[in-house]
Amino acid sequence: MTRALIVIDMQRAFDDLSFWGTTTNPSCEANVEALVKAWQSSGEEIVVVRHDSRSAESPLHPESPGNALVRGVAAVDPALFVTKNVNSAFYGDPDLHEWLSARGISELVVCGIQTNMCVETTARMAGNLGYDVTVVLDATRTFDLSENIPGLGVVTRTADELMASTAVTLQGGGFARIATTADVLAGSA
Repeated sequence: MTRALIVIDMQRAFDDLSFWGTTTNPSCEANVEALVKAWQSSGEEIVVVRHDSRSAESPLHPESPGNALVRGVAAVDPALFVTKNVNSAFYGDPDLHEWLSARGISELVVCGIQTNMCVETTARMAGNLGYDVTVVLDATRTFDLSENIPGLGVVTRTADELMASTAVTLQGGGFARIATTADVLAGSA
């Protein structure tokens, strides 16, 4: 096999909208599960990535119930399970790049949470490392974001705007192709 599905941070903490705020794409989890089932049926490699925050206050801290994977992903017996405490799955344990290289895997299909954070960072790094990357946009989701930026003031973007920005940046910048779950399952992406 030369292709792997990379499932990023599908953790229960992201269901806590009182912590994260407004989200988008309620179909994300079902689309991730559909991709996982397709990969299981084909016998292709699945990599599951979990974010283990170092902050004791974070709902993604290993001692928090929110650290647990969502049901559909928790049931997966992945070929590789990576834990990380930064945005990129390539800076996790065990070493994702080393594992992929040892197996001759050159094509990555990426999904998970958050679109503009860990999914985008992992896809950018994968593209820079020479992988053929597809990000399944409707199998990702994120949250509204507002920050006070020096020189700009308060900048606010909705989750939909952030997903669109990630898509245009990844595809326009040559890091990854953007696809839908239906395209990937039909083999047209």
